[in-house]
Amino acid sequence: MDIEIKVPSLGESETEATLVSWLKQVGEPVAVDDVIAEIESDKITMEITAAEAGVLKAAYKEADSKVTPGEIIGLIDTSVAVQSASGENSQAAKAKVTTESEELSGKTPVDKAEKTTLEHEAQQRSSAAVSVTPEVEKRLPATPVVTGGHERLEERLPMSGLRKRIATRLKEAQNTAAMLTTFNEVNMQPVMDLRSKYKEAFQSKHRVGLGFMSFFINACSYASLKHPVINACIDGQDVIYHNYMDVGVAVSTEKGLVVPVLRDAGMMGFAQIESGIAELARKAREGGLMPDDLKGATFSITNGGVFGSLLSTPILNPPQSAILGMHAIQRRPVAEGEQVVIRPMMYLALTYDHRLIDGREAVQFLVDVKSYLENPGLVLLDL
Repeated sequence: MDIEIKVPSLGESETEATLVSWLKQVGEPVAVDDVIAEIESDKITMEITAAEAGVLKAAYKEADSKVTPGEIIGLIDTSVAVQSASGENSQAAKAKVTTESEELSGKTPVDKAEKTTLEHEAQQRSSAAVSVTPEVEKRLPATPVVTGGHERLEERLPMSGLRKRIATRLKEAQNTAAMLTTFNEVNMQPVMDLRSKYKEAFQSKHRVGLGFMSFFINACSYASLKHPVINACIDGQDVIYHNYMDVGVAVSTEKGLVVPVLRDAGMMGFAQIESGIAELARKAREGGLMPDDLKGATFSITNGGVFGSLLSTPILNPPQSAILGMHAIQRRPVAEGEQVVIRPMMYLALTYDHRLIDGREAVQFLVDVKSYLENPGLVLLDL
């Protein structure tokens, strides 16, 4: 029996993806949940796994081909018992499937002696060539320029689907929203003291570290109760207000920035927030995010401070109307009463859509976030 290998559903409004690679070859046995192929959409990289055990019978699409959701890209022959297929039986099964695949594709089987000769020639060509992979070869310039005895090289690489999507959405935000950024600074000493005092007990009980992000998400969710427009969005001629806060947490990966969503973050305790963020970050870096993980945030937080940024103006993630930027903590002198003291300070930036949010609302929201961080007891007392 043949099982169809289909392209899974992609992200919101995405209609195509790129088949990055086949991880199994035609004729090769596959077990249940084995990764067969990888595809990359404009937002994430996804793995296609085997629903049943068998042998990969056909691969209809080549690497770098465009594919669409629901499209059949290959077949698995489940009539071959993979677990018992060994030695001659395994070779026979592989030969059977290869022959069937060649018949399906219209290719003529290659004579065994001819195949051996071709493989030998291929090995000779491979060993004679300098170790330059196709990826590296694409990066080398066709015509190096030599100036004053110095070879000046350039490289041209196609943008990945993820990078294209990031560029499109950021430009869309600039073209659509009336973005404005307001700034404030927060004394992180109370948060740092509280974290230092209880982080070991927190880790012991909840099996997750106590970071800064949970304090910020908690502060933003409380502040949004006073200023619900921060958590709203524009939809055509309407304004949509949400009685929940789904927070997009920016995560940097090797392939670019992704913003997975922490659902109902406003209803979570610190341990739930930290566990949720840790899991989303792990999935993002391992390529395990699914389309639904990236949909529907009502508010976003980005932390450029982890890279050393002292101040920046974050860009909105449409259709959201606000995003909070965290930055590096820097010890510097500040005035407290009549004294100058050294405190760990962080600049906060709130970029907002001025079409919907007035300056007064944006500034007051950021002041409330600052107040909740500098006085954690206010949250406990619901003030």
